[in-house]
Amino acid sequence: MTEAPGCLATTLARQEEIVIIRAFHATATAAGADAYRDHFTRAVLPTLQAIGGYHGAYLLRRDHDGHVELQVLTLWESMEAVRRFAGTSLDRAVVEPDATAVLTSYDPTVIHHRVVVDTVR
Repeated sequence: MTEAPGCLATTLARQEEIVIIRAFHATATAAGADAYRDHFTRAVLPTLQAIGGYHGAYLLRRDHDGHVELQVLTLWESMEAVRRFAGTSLDRAVVEPDATAVLTSYDPTVIHHRVVVDTVR
């Protein structure tokens, strides 16, 4: 018998694949958010995709009270994989000068979460 993609056994088996989410938060103007999206797709994603243990990313946008909140969620197989991207200061945000130029503000630190249930795929 084949298991359905959303069944609990399939979901639990996938937990081994992606276990860490690295969360970064920033704010921007509407134009700055558009510019950051372009920077993210043009410069950040190719860098991430070249790192062993990187499993994907989400760039989230929320237009709110005259500004835009941005949340970047990157998915990693382990903290060692995160270290290959972030270096030894795991909780320090990695923000390139091209990004700081278009952001109004950003959190200098990031938060790491361990995925305990994954039903996305």
